[in-house]
Amino acid sequence: MTTSNLAVAERDTFTPANEIDPRELRNTLGLFATGVTVVTAPGLDDKPVGITANSFSSLSLDPPLVLWSLALKSSNVALFKEGNPFAINILGAHHQELALQFARPVPDKFQNVEFETNTHGVPLLKGAQGHLECTVTFTQELGDHLLIVGRVDAIASEPCEPLLFYRGAFARLLSE
Repeated sequence: MTTSNLAVAERDTFTPANEIDPRELRNTLGLFATGVTVVTAPGLDDKPVGITANSFSSLSLDPPLVLWSLALKSSNVALFKEGNPFAINILGAHHQELALQFARPVPDKFQNVEFETNTHGVPLLKGAQGHLECTVTFTQELGDHLLIVGRVDAIASEPCEPLLFYRGAFARLLSE
């Protein structure tokens, strides 16, 4: 028996989903390093919305689709209905403070933030290493989050060192 098969054989019992400790699950999921994004959208009363998210992934190249998820307890859930525009702003390593600003519950997350808006009124953060301008094509409530699938309508990029998130903290990419 190989080492990997032995490890699986020794672990022949699994914890039922309803018995998994949420803190242990969060810690284990935190072992998957992710990039950091700020999802932006037009808000109510011409007040833009921005949300730091690392729950972002590519879904399909043809058609071009991305997905991300938003906590159902978020006050912004209603903004992400099918047909509504949004953008994924992919952050660089120099954007740690920006990521924190959009993660905090502050009245004006765009205070002192440079951005421009596209033709749909979606804020695009200046200096982001990438923008994906999208339209919501599908949503589904799953667990305590809203899964949001967006069709990518336009892209722009200026690659730089990425901002990463690993084990509950920001991390840097080491290259030789």
